Order: sequence, then structure tokens, then C-alpha cells
Amino acid sequence: MNKNKRNVVFLFADDQRFDTIAALGNKQIQTPNIDTLVQNGVSFTHALIPGGTCGAVCMPSRAMVNTGKSLFNLKDHGLSIPSEDKLLGELFQEQGYETCGIGKWHNGPRSYARSFTTGGEIFFGGMWDHWNVPANNFDPTGKYENVVPYASDFYHSRTLDTMVADHIQMGKHSTELFGEKAIDFIKTRKQDKPFYLYTAFMAPHDPRTMPKKFHDMYNPEDIPLPANYKEMPEFDFGIHDVRDEILEAYPRKAEKIQKHIAEYYDMISHLDYEIGLIIQALKDTHQFENTLFVFAGDNGLALGQHGLMGKQNAYEHSIRVPLIFAGKGVKKNVRTDHPCYLMDIFATLCDVMGAQKPENISSESVYPILEGKTVEKRDALYFAYADLLRAVEVGDYKLIAYANKKGKRFQLFNEKEDPFELHNQVDNPKYREIRKSLEAELLKQKEVWNERDSVPVCKTFWDNYNK
Repeated sequence: MNKNKRNVVFLFADDQRFDTIAALGNKQIQTPNIDTLVQNGVSFTHALIPGGTCGAVCMPSRAMVNTGKSLFNLKDHGLSIPSEDKLLGELFQEQGYETCGIGKWHNGPRSYARSFTTGGEIFFGGMWDHWNVPANNFDPTGKYENVVPYASDFYHSRTLDTMVADHIQMGKHSTELFGEKAIDFIKTRKQDKPFYLYTAFMAPHDPRTMPKKFHDMYNPEDIPLPANYKEMPEFDFGIHDVRDEILEAYPRKAEKIQKHIAEYYDMISHLDYEIGLIIQALKDTHQFENTLFVFAGDNGLALGQHGLMGKQNAYEHSIRVPLIFAGKGVKKNVRTDHPCYLMDIFATLCDVMGAQKPENISSESVYPILEGKTVEKRDALYFAYADLLRAVEVGDYKLIAYANKKGKRFQLFNEKEDPFELHNQVDNPKYREIRKSLEAELLKQKEVWNERDSVPVCKTFWDNYNK
């Protein structure tokens, strides 16, 4: 094996928020194995996603990670990835890596087949019952043609949908299903070349069920409510009936929110346990010392903050995610507040493997930070959700613009003084010039991010905004 090439293990959580790691400040949760990654690497405390163009925010989020392309330059919200878009797995292959893909792949079978030379327990979907995942064995032909019918709402409807799957391991939790497959790859592979192991979990996404060992690990009554907990959203901006938001009734009662958070933590601690087993397998096979770890979540989650439940908004709880690089060649026990997007993983791993970054992508490498150096910050950060909102952040200030047929409204937050985004300063005379500059920056970022009328969610939002 080329000793100059590091193995790369990418551990990808589903719906895990930035503030759910003990070593990074959450004193309620137990995450000893993710804590070990924190202690042995660089943690980006202000890693973000730019939002999403559809309710399934994780779909464009994962497409951006695997292509380095920005939100409005994806096909069908990232449901499929065109052949001309170079994938991260393809670049690893070109650099002589064995590439293994396990778990959730929300961006179509064809792009999965291009990315990986081996794998298994592949789930081509967004969410499912964790105990009965319709999965696929690795198909070396890349066809994945076994399509099966299923009833998505068998209690109320006879309507059938279809999905790509060839087996189900009944009664095996998704976190263990994917973790065990990753361990099997680590233990049985020929160590004649470096490897890229992409393990994408379905946890802690709902439905939040877990093995007995982790069930009721946290007492809801002991869970403090977040500072920005509200029974109701401040106003309805068009997401009240999105799937995530109907997981809890209005108004959001305190004891219900505490239960949701406790179950969320149960799921994360179970995920952490399986990550520990993967790390141990690398140690047992003498591959740990030559491995770089990437741990991340695809988006955040509200769970009662601002009276919301999901991730279809531009508040910090939904756009900030964990991002840790740890292991060989990385500074130890470093926290950085350098703002970056999750899609910056793409360019960073290009630098790790020594590959040239493809043209026409928006990913920017943070690799120098891993070595203790600095990189230039973006002038502004831009966020969106579908055709309902756009937001911009410059320095300490964030402006969120909401627009629909009924009109538009704004929220302006001083993120440094008001990190929980409780106090809207948009009508405060002291912030008049800041608001004006942020509104101008919002229009500028629309062009920077290549929003086009050919993308329906862009046209609808800006038509309403400009009324």
C-alpha cells in the first residue's frame, strides 16, 4: 500500500445537530467515541448547510457533499446526479483508492455505482423503519434493477409506491446494520491499497427507535428546554404542514418536547456506540494510525426551538451541523469557529488525496486549518429554503427574508449577542443601516449563487419578494 495515502473514513449522521456532542459543550448527552474524534482532531463549530430546495433537506445536502456543487446547481434537488458531475468517490478511485459505500444514499443508484468499487447494505431512500431497512447488496454491474412495491401508508391507503431493494434483515437496527457492514469491510479487505469508506447512517432521523440498551437512556424530565423553546412558531411562513412539523401537535407542550429530545439523544448515543466499534476494528487490524476520519451531520433539527420541529428554516439549530476531521495529519483537540459549508468537505478531501479540484464547483478547502494554518473566510453566507425564504449572514448579523403570496417579512439577529435568535432587530432604528446593507447583500448573493428563473423555487420566491 502507498503509505503516503491516508485511508479516509467518512461517518455521516442523519439529522444530527451541531450541539449534540459532549466534548463540544453538551453536558446532557453521552458521546464518548465522537468525543475521542474531537480530542484527536479539528472540530468546526460553525459548519453550516446552505439549506434546501425541498422538504427533504438531506437530499440536496448529500448531493452537495458528494459533488462540491452549490444548492441551485443540482438536478432535481439532488435526487439524481448528472454523469458530467464528478463525484467524490470517483476522484478517490482515480487516485488509486478502494472505495466502499455503505448505508443511506439519497442521490440515485447511478451516482452510487459511479462512486464505489464495493459496498453493501445500501439504502436508496430518505427515511424508513430502522428495524426493517429495504437494502441492496453491492451490484458490481451498477444496475440495481430490483424494484419492489410497498404501501407507504397501509393504514389509510391502497396506493403502492416502488423502491430499489433486494433484501431486508428484519429486526436489525439500521445503525447496527450499517456499522457491522463497515466493520466487515475493514476486517476482510486486502490491505494492498488505501481505502475510502463512506458510511452514511439513518440515525438519529425519526422514527426514533433504538435497542433496549439505549432505550430510555435519558429521562425526559431531566432534559432542560432550550432557551428558544416556544409552544408556537412566531408566525406561519408556509411549513406548518411539512412532514417534520406534523410529528408533534400544536402547541408544542414542554413535556412532549423533552421526550422528543430524550429520544433524539438515545439515538445519538446508540450511533456513537457503533462508531466506537468501527474505530476499534481499525485498531484491531492495524489500520487506525493511517486513517483520517470525517464525522458530520447532513442538517440540523429544531425539536421545539422557535416552536418548530424540523429543518425547513434558516435558524441556527437547523443549518448548523457537526463537522470533525480527526486522525493522521490533523492537529489534535482544536476547535475553530471558522465558518464553512458542509460541501467544503469535497475540496478538503481533494487536498487530502492529492486530487485536482474539478472546475465549476463551489466547495472551498479548509485543509490548511487541519494543519494549523488559516484560510480566507467567505465574504457572506447564504441560506435558502425552497420558495419560502432566503437569508444572508455577514459577520455577527443574519437577515432572514420570508416571501409568499401574502407578502414578505424579515428577521434580523445579532448572532454574537443573541445566539438563540430570540430578538428580532429588524425594526430597531439602531440596526437601520445594517438592515439596508444586508438586504443589498441578499440580492448580491442571489447572483453569486446562480439562482435562475429556470429553477421553480427560485422564480417563485423572487417573484413574491419583488412584488
